[in-house]
Amino acid sequence: MSDTPDCRLTPEQKTRLELTRADLSEARSADLAGLSPPALIFLVEQLRESLHEALELIDDITDTHTE
Repeated sequence: MSDTPDCRLTPEQKTRLELTRADLSEARSADLAGLSPPALIFLVEQLRESLHEALELIDDITDTHTE
């Protein structure tokens, strides 16, 4: 038995989750050694935004939004 609550995501939440996963997958497959400095900065910013989106989604699901 799991301690994880049974969560049903709304279509919007599912889309947000899929986009965040796609960003992470893209970052994992990137050849970091071959990226230019501006491309690396863009990748880091993209990951920061994805992390923020994931945390917002968790807040939405758990209804524990904090600022």
